Amino acid sequence: MFGVGGERDLSERVLPHLAGWRGSAPVRVGNGAWTQRQVDVYGELLAAVERLRDQIGELDPATRAFLVAVADTAARRWTEKDQGIDKAGAFTQYFGSDGLQGKEGTFVLCTFWLAQALALSDQPERARQVFERAIVYLNDVGLLAEEVDPDTGELLGNFPQAFSHIGLVNAAWAISGAECRQTAALAG
Repeated sequence: MFGVGGERDLSERVLPHLAGWRGSAPVRVGNGAWTQRQVDVYGELLAAVERLRDQIGELDPATRAFLVAVADTAARRWTEKDQGIDKAGAFTQYFGSDGLQGKEGTFVLCTFWLAQALALSDQPERARQVFERAIVYLNDVGLLAEEVDPDTGELLGNFPQAFSHIGLVNAAWAISGAECRQTAALAG
């Protein structure tokens, strides 16, 4: 993880002189996640390369060696404990569900995972319904937060959240593929 200026130390610190959005202090700068082990990042990188292989073309030797090292590392580390959201039990709520008790928002990435899983299991109509319920929460410039309050539509948590956007792209890709397969099956 790097900061927007290329920083490598993203230690999280509190800015006590700021009240925060709607008084939601403490306001923090940096990101404590920079020290966390998140093993899923290997898969996200390799999946992106696989998806874009037609656009990428022939890989130069250094890039090929890097990707082989990423795959080897993923194969070695995939069973290691990390700070992933499944460990936290976060894949339990999606837009339009009965949800969780308390004040927790809907974790946007999980909603897109559900849409993607439905598409991959050849349920494109249900996948599109879940996907379309989620994309109404894009803000005016097309960005998503980490969570959304399903009652008010308010964006909560980290903003903008890259994982929410990765989930959106992956779900859209899977839905498009499922719809193409369905159309081809009906035509053939």
